[in-house]
Amino acid sequence: MIHDIEKLIEYFSIFGGLGWNIDIDMPLEELIKKEILDNFVTLHNQILELTTDELQYAKLLTSLARGDRRIFSAFNKSGFTNMSGGLSLKHLQNTGVLEAEYSREEPLNKDGQKLKREDARHRISHKMRFTSPFLRFWFSFISPKRKYIEAGNYEPVLDNFRQHFQAFIGYTFEELSNEMLLMKFSSLNILESGSYWDRHVEIDLFATTLDNKLILGECKWKNHKINKKELNKLIDKCEKVSFNPEYITLFAKRGFSKELLSMQDEKLRLYSCESFEDMLLNVSEDDLIIGFVRG
Repeated sequence: MIHDIEKLIEYFSIFGGLGWNIDIDMPLEELIKKEILDNFVTLHNQILELTTDELQYAKLLTSLARGDRRIFSAFNKSGFTNMSGGLSLKHLQNTGVLEAEYSREEPLNKDGQKLKREDARHRISHKMRFTSPFLRFWFSFISPKRKYIEAGNYEPVLDNFRQHFQAFIGYTFEELSNEMLLMKFSSLNILESGSYWDRHVEIDLFATTLDNKLILGECKWKNHKINKKELNKLIDKCEKVSFNPEYITLFAKRGFSKELLSMQDEKLRLYSCESFEDMLLNVSEDDLIIGFVRG
């Protein structure tokens, strides 16, 4: 069952949010050819209805899909000024393609003190997330290869997919892990959740509760078990930014070492792929994770 859940997560990272009936027993590349590449023109036109102007928005969306999701770095990569990029993001938010994830970083000079040059040049940047996995997949792998697809040459698309897909899934796994965190800690009245980043560290999962408890976590989509080293890395991050979490969560594709499993307690919570079974197989049609059928 664990490998079936891995497959569901992989297929969800491509087709999530479409509401299509997808045969997950079909090899993934064949499914991409059949459902996406062979229907490129239709899908492209439907996505243009959301983005309105391909020339203005495709580069920005591709930069966000392929990069670290930070707004300013996406502007730089796609050639936008802060003003033109801001207007574009506002449009894409209004049309439902993107939504903002706001940084929790505090300004360094909030008291007016003089800063070192490298600190003064640092800008707090919010991030953007795609509202469905399929849109992120499209602008990561499909839209940038349009000329090959329209020429009927699918191999450059699939070769790029083979090289980068496992890294691509990592963020999808992070988003699913955030949903799992909300489910597992629902009794704690979580106020906000997402990721945390500042000029020193990045933490995959960061949640705060009504009574000011802090829940932190890391997500690893790796083909091996996660060991104590990953826990120590997260603890080191906490020390750098003076976080004292009430709970620490680790999410891993292939589970955990015996040593780490033996450390699991009320504070340390460990979740592997099999933990996602109920979430992925028992969701309503109102949820994003819909449209999968077996056989």
